[in-house]
Amino acid sequence: MDFKPLITLLAIVNPLAIVPFFIHYTQGFSRAQRKRTILVSSLTAFIVIAASALLGLQILEFFGISLASFQVGGGMLLLTSALSMLNAQPAESRANAEEVHDAEAKAAVGASIAVVPLTIPLLTGPATMSTVVIFAEKAENLTQLSALVGYGVIIALATALCFSMATPIARFLGKTGINVMTRLMGLILAALAVEVMADGLHKLFPVLTGA
Repeated sequence: MDFKPLITLLAIVNPLAIVPFFIHYTQGFSRAQRKRTILVSSLTAFIVIAASALLGLQILEFFGISLASFQVGGGMLLLTSALSMLNAQPAESRANAEEVHDAEAKAAVGASIAVVPLTIPLLTGPATMSTVVIFAEKAENLTQLSALVGYGVIIALATALCFSMATPIARFLGKTGINVMTRLMGLILAALAVEVMADGLHKLFPVLTGA
């Protein structure tokens, strides 16, 4: 398997864009609490990716959903995420004001916010899961599927690195730098989304390929 799945996942998850959220949610945390938040959020991101790779196709089969339909729907979801990123918003950010308030309340009493909303939906959400399932179907053997799960480890490590260096990253890049990076990733993701949708449409409507 090539590096397209890794590039796509890095574009969607984009932990750099989540650094401001991490700083916001963990303000007032002790060093130990921050370390635990980083560990849990990174591990959760890996679990989401690994579970989608290993169980996603079985779940689709259980609900009787064709992969072609899922590709078109997933591609549309990726395109929506890409458009959000082109507006300098995180791809998976779906937290509303109430969720933000709940997260701040949990942080105030020392509860972990590493899983919700930091990892789900800010880091990994429907777009990430859809992408992993689509690439899992393309895996031709166990080695390629293992590589896809391995990419989950890389995403987890990238998340841990970005969160661990959150303060210096935010200081160095600034809001403008993070916005530029997010828009760049959004452009890449938009192109990949069109490719995924085109593949699904060709399977649903073979006449489009001239077959």
